[in-house]
Amino acid sequence: MFDKPKSYTDLLGKTNRIVEGTRIHGDITSPADFRLDGELIGNFTSNGKLVIGPAGRVKGDIICNTADIEGKFEGKMRVENMLNIKESASIIGEVEIGKLSVEPGAVFSASCIMLSNAKKSTNANEQQ
Repeated sequence: MFDKPKSYTDLLGKTNRIVEGTRIHGDITSPADFRLDGELIGNFTSNGKLVIGPAGRVKGDIICNTADIEGKFEGKMRVENMLNIKESASIIGEVEIGKLSVEPGAVFSASCIMLSNAKKSTNANEQQ
């Protein structure tokens, strides 16, 4: 009659969602993928993928594995792998990324550090 609580491994491939019109003040930590169509004023941390939809807004810090941004972001962002910035996106702040894709028309007003290049230059400096 009652289902057992799902474990972390059951969450893989599932997506959490904050719908348009929802406003959150505070921090979010999620082990799974996440889609944000509302507004977050605070920090976001995930081992999965973050999607900020066209109506989504984030003001704070983000740490995640991959990200697709269609909405607005202001703050510091660290994306271990690929950051996809769509045409409707606006990014303002500081960004550290593994790989970057920016569509024409997107606003990208941020300092940007490529993590793989930073690691290579750190290793080269250590060898000297």
